[in-house]
Amino acid sequence: MSSVDLTGRDFLTLKDFTKEEIEYLIDLSAEYKAKKRNGERVDEYKGKNVALIFEKTSTRTRCSFEVAAHDLGMGTTYLDPKGSQIGKKESIADTARVLGSMFDGIEYRGFEQKIVEELAKYSKVPVWNGLTNEYHPTQMIADMLTVKETFGKLEGLKFVYMGDARYNMGNSLMIACTKLGLHFVACTDAKYFPDQELVDICKGYAKESGGSVTLTENVTEGTKDADVIYTDVWVSMGEPESVWEERIAALQPYQVNKAAMDNAKETAVFMHCLPAFHDLKTTIGKEIYEKFGLTEMEVTDEVFESKNSVVFEEAENRMHSIKAIMAATLKKSSY
Repeated sequence: MSSVDLTGRDFLTLKDFTKEEIEYLIDLSAEYKAKKRNGERVDEYKGKNVALIFEKTSTRTRCSFEVAAHDLGMGTTYLDPKGSQIGKKESIADTARVLGSMFDGIEYRGFEQKIVEELAKYSKVPVWNGLTNEYHPTQMIADMLTVKETFGKLEGLKFVYMGDARYNMGNSLMIACTKLGLHFVACTDAKYFPDQELVDICKGYAKESGGSVTLTENVTEGTKDADVIYTDVWVSMGEPESVWEERIAALQPYQVNKAAMDNAKETAVFMHCLPAFHDLKTTIGKEIYEKFGLTEMEVTDEVFESKNSVVFEEAENRMHSIKAIMAATLKKSSY
């Protein structure tokens, strides 16, 4: 039995957690996944309720929290961008105290990290970060579970992130990899490298875990013998459309295509947190094609639909990992 106890803890960024604690959450996610597949009931949190604040909408995050909470026996209240007065008519601190008195846990998905940090400061119940501009920790547990399922281990693997590595995905993957002993590579234009202060912090994590951090603009060197190649959309939620032209010009050389995958190990997998612009079957995809003539962006359809792609296994794992995070931080019901 694990000695890890996360009861009452907030889940805001993996910087707050040790290697052992992160591994515990990954293993707990795998346990819940197995129970789900076997049809075992896990509704040990009956009578509890969680608030889901979404200032940025999402398919996977919302569904993961709602299904996970339901499986655990909990009720959910979804607050969309128009369903809450947070930061408008009511301060973050006041919102935290109100919701903390009604709910057993609070999820926040939105903008600056300082918002979720303030919610946690004033709430008496656990607060979970469903995504901020800076970090996306719930995605990390799902991603690392997916990698471990694929390779049977985490330590020593070469994990390459291609694209804009300055924000939540690049930051969080660098933290997760270096905490867990993977070799993280940010392969992108130098102006899209992660913040140097965070790079230095992660190099400290890597020194303890046996991992490493590499920043490179060279696609051939970056993807050579990679175990995992990961990417995300080139323009994040909330950014203006005006940045598309600049991003496309700078990041097109870092598109994940067959050449990049062929340069990796034969056993390498492709990962993406979704949604992905790999075809013209979305409104934004069609708009990009009309403006810039691109039929694919951060990843080609060939790679996305290939046998190397584990994106839908990764998406499913969001539910199992979020279930583990909520269960680990909440007290079980006494009845």
